[in-house]
Amino acid sequence: MRKISYARHRFPPEIIQHAVWVYFRFPLSYRDVEDLLSERGIEVSYETVRRWALKFGKAYAAKLRRFRSLADARWHLDEMFVSINGKRMYLWRAVDCEGEVLDILVQSRRDKKAALKLIRKLLKKQGFIPGTIVTDKLPSYGAALKDLGLSRHHDFGGRKNNGSRILTCRFGSANDECSASSRPHQRNDFFPHMPPSTTHSTSSVI
Repeated sequence: MRKISYARHRFPPEIIQHAVWVYFRFPLSYRDVEDLLSERGIEVSYETVRRWALKFGKAYAAKLRRFRSLADARWHLDEMFVSINGKRMYLWRAVDCEGEVLDILVQSRRDKKAALKLIRKLLKKQGFIPGTIVTDKLPSYGAALKDLGLSRHHDFGGRKNNGSRILTCRFGSANDECSASSRPHQRNDFFPHMPPSTTHSTSSVI
């Protein structure tokens, strides 16, 4: 990955990084960021902040992805009905045990083909096979996993919720199967001056 260059910029990288991070992290305008920096004695125009965001935002997002923690080994898959321009569609979503959104997919159908597309996309993006896949017992998931040869990773056990048997994940116990300590972490040296965060989402930057 190409190194980010700050050549011909009057302000040091720390200020540029902080301004871009603040803009994408919080629902602020360029003028809001200008005011925040001004309170700290940094005179930067909102137009300069806008140019920084456009120039460095995408590069920062790519860098942050490299330091993002791996997803937990238990994935939760579900789907819900949504209406888009008056048309009935299905929003397929995958999250890990800590609630981190792994991927989303909008499909017109709720069948095996749509489930296959979601799972294949997940496997390619995450780069590993999860230990357990939790679903709402929709047959499409079982059929898709069987086609992929992953049926042994599929478990419909657990407590009942609205008539459907699903697996649940509880926190706060020493015997939790999914916990923050079970996830491998990488040290983020890219933004050493920024406040730590429990999640490393870059979707707002993208």
